[in-house]
Amino acid sequence: MLVLTRKVNQSIMIGDDIEVVVLEVRGEQVRLGIKAPRNVTVHRREIYEAIQKENILAAQAQPEDVPTPKKQVKSAS
Repeated sequence: MLVLTRKVNQSIMIGDDIEVVVLEVRGEQVRLGIKAPRNVTVHRREIYEAIQKENILAAQAQPEDVPTPKKQVKSAS
């Protein structure tokens, strides 16, 4: 793991496209700003892990696990 020290308004670059800026330090909390291309997803770790867990569960679902609609909905066309 690379460990860097930065002050408020200083940043680090990840590759050519991603910049992480230290916006504020308040006690034990650090606010970061992340500039990245729209095609790069950025999540807090706990959110990322929850998404991964849901994806694994969804991949394991069987057709019988998916409820069937009780009534057909007519299209508005």
